[in-house]
Amino acid sequence: MTALSPADAERLRQAFLQCREMQGTLRQQLEAYAAAGREIFPAYASAVDRLVARLDENGGGENAPRPGQPMPPFVLPDEAGRLVSLASCIARGPVAVMFFRGHWCPYCRLNVRAVIKAQDRIAAAGGAVVAIMPELQAFTQQFKTDSGATFPVLTDLDNGYALSLNLAIWLGREIQDLLAHQDMASFHGNDSWVLPIPAAFVVGRDGLVTARFVDPDFRKRMEIDDLVAALREAAG
Repeated sequence: MTALSPADAERLRQAFLQCREMQGTLRQQLEAYAAAGREIFPAYASAVDRLVARLDENGGGENAPRPGQPMPPFVLPDEAGRLVSLASCIARGPVAVMFFRGHWCPYCRLNVRAVIKAQDRIAAAGGAVVAIMPELQAFTQQFKTDSGATFPVLTDLDNGYALSLNLAIWLGREIQDLLAHQDMASFHGNDSWVLPIPAAFVVGRDGLVTARFVDPDFRKRMEIDDLVAALREAAG
């Protein structure tokens, strides 16, 4: 198995910075970073392709809540340790419940940056955002601080809530070996190598899902214009 060399790690970091600052949509940024990753770290890109194929074959995320269905409730701690419930979030208007893999994931960092840049549009649409990650509080706090997020970042320890939504996936031994440079056990408080599919659900004040984006390929995310439009529609 080909590990990531320090030189290639630096090349990936530089590629991330370039993609983060490039003009264009979130999809274009993600595609640009995926292309750079395929060139710099082809073993990982190929392993992800195989992981996505396995998930597709097994219907990964297929049973997650669909538009018109109720969003299962949650009560999870935020980055400061305060308990946040779905009920409290939707009491003020529709909310986008977004799942992220972790503070270490460059695709998640591109995603959250795009969401933050759209915060004024999201507020004008009458909506809000809450992020959910499987990481310990220290890392959700780091994710929020580093990104400048103004919305809650909740800890779903051991992926309990993601499991209830059919979103939790085991990465597999091949991915584990290629990501050995990431200290996942410290990030998650366990060494299970289970992560959520980075999904997004727009939930109305009635608790029903009005829109969703679920794709086992973590390199793809809900486009920001679609997210804003869904929140606006849910707000009525």
